[in-house]
Amino acid sequence: MKSVPVWIWYTALRVLLFAVPLAVLLIAGVNVWVSAAIAALFGLSASLIFLRRARNAMSSDLYAARHRETPVANADDEAEDAALERGVDER
Repeated sequence: MKSVPVWIWYTALRVLLFAVPLAVLLIAGVNVWVSAAIAALFGLSASLIFLRRARNAMSSDLYAARHRETPVANADDEAEDAALERGVDER
């Protein structure tokens, strides 16, 4: 079974760290704007404290993807290149 990518876990946890306090504050009857501001501050601070490992893993994955030795080649890259060259030759 394939594991879930780190960025999906990190994003889901960040959304939960915002959405749960927002829902609690809205149910408690706090103003919408105040609830959103408090939930955003809580989500940011909680993610900085508790999601350090996931954030580091995600940044490592992003760095590795950005600095690959060989570019990722798709199966149809050669066909697209040939079509582009045919278009240049016809002009």
